[in-house]
Amino acid sequence: MHSDTDAGTTLNLGLTWLNRYASLGEEFSQAQAAQPLPSPYWVGQSPSAAKVLGLDTDWQASGELLQALSGNSVIPGTNPRASVYSGHQFGVWAGQLGDGRALWLGETDTGWEVQLKGAGPTPYSRRGDGRAVLRSSIREFLCSEAMHALGIPTTRALCVTGSDAPVWREEKETAAVVTRMAPSFIRFGHFEHFSYQGETAQLKALADFVIDHHYPQCRQDLAIQGNPYAGLLQAVSEKTAAMVAAWQGVGFCHGVMNTDNMSILGLTLDYGPFQFMDSYIPGHICNHSDTQGRYAFNKQAQVAYWNLYCLGQALLPLIDDQELALAALASYKTVFPDELQSRLSAKLGLQLRLEDDRALIETILALLAADRVDHTIFWRRLTHFAQDGVAAPVSDLFLDRSAAQDWLQAYAKRLTKEDANTAAAVMRQTNPAYVLRNHLAQQAIQQAQQKDFSELERLRALLDNPFEEQAGMERYADFAPQWASTLEISCSS
Repeated sequence: MHSDTDAGTTLNLGLTWLNRYASLGEEFSQAQAAQPLPSPYWVGQSPSAAKVLGLDTDWQASGELLQALSGNSVIPGTNPRASVYSGHQFGVWAGQLGDGRALWLGETDTGWEVQLKGAGPTPYSRRGDGRAVLRSSIREFLCSEAMHALGIPTTRALCVTGSDAPVWREEKETAAVVTRMAPSFIRFGHFEHFSYQGETAQLKALADFVIDHHYPQCRQDLAIQGNPYAGLLQAVSEKTAAMVAAWQGVGFCHGVMNTDNMSILGLTLDYGPFQFMDSYIPGHICNHSDTQGRYAFNKQAQVAYWNLYCLGQALLPLIDDQELALAALASYKTVFPDELQSRLSAKLGLQLRLEDDRALIETILALLAADRVDHTIFWRRLTHFAQDGVAAPVSDLFLDRSAAQDWLQAYAKRLTKEDANTAAAVMRQTNPAYVLRNHLAQQAIQQAQQKDFSELERLRALLDNPFEEQAGMERYADFAPQWASTLEISCSS
């Protein structure tokens, strides 16, 4: 690795670091060195993420990079920092939070910010050790990349490195570091922090930074009554609506939708407790710590709006007009249902929008819920039904087969109004054969804890192409085993 401090710093892997967020100053983030991790080793890597970041094809062969991405050395040109933010957690104001175990390395000229998650304590660790454990690191790595392959806005994960260094959670575990990437890691909570502190100048500097670098249209086309900050709120509302609708379409549950876990770019952020549902249960709670069910699957859309309202409150000193802020938020209430219907219509292969489509969708969702039908398997089998017309594999999923058969007849009739080839193609690219079920992640974790990373890599590669059924991989598309229902994922995960 080498640097050229005069012309922007380059790595021998081809990266140039810009580090624009650091230019905001010490009030926004503080310089922080990583804590070394003894004897690190590679756990998993994403070729797809490496490619978009701009790394050379043999990047994972670099022992020097392994050390750097484990926090044992500084990559020339980076500016390791931890940022401050605040937030509402489970609906309650939690005050100052911040990057407690995430270290921002910098931003590349390819448009990606890079973080090390688990690289040791920061000024915002709140008496924590700043470490991540292997199991949660593997879950974040796999799900980040799986969500990207599903076409859902998300942060990315370049790699996981591990170490035998002990980390104590409910029991002794081993340490790991996730290298994750995003165009920006700025959260709703960053804005809340400065707004609640009454630091309007810093709030404005942050908002201007986000608009200038990520939402320049908010100074022109999206400005509401000439107000760019109202335009920003509207743009974030619409991106968030699209993201949550995408979650609903694949049965994804985000278990900790606190405002400090909400991305200003509408990206799925912070993979702690999460789950792709097995059985379709609208009220499913994936986070064992969520005793009140605040973040249940069927409450995600409502909670996202509540979080946006908090963001609106934080931006109000800049918008300076409550009615204008409410008007900006109102777009969520039209974009979300429209995006959700589009997602569900695509799952049915419907390109036209006809009057009875909503009833068709509502009926099948009610039937799925009543019989707790496997979400992913139903939609994939329906994809085959749309192609071959064989109803039994679909109706056999239901206890009430008669009701299912009646619905399939109505659905088949509706499909005749669509181009058959187009409908089938849309469904094949909308209804995945494979998702990251909890038991699949758990099996990969258990093997990785024995330093066997073959299952992790097999699963990563499979989930990189989730819409194509692959020979010999039938078990990954099968029903979850009975023991999967006993898995508990909590905030410590």
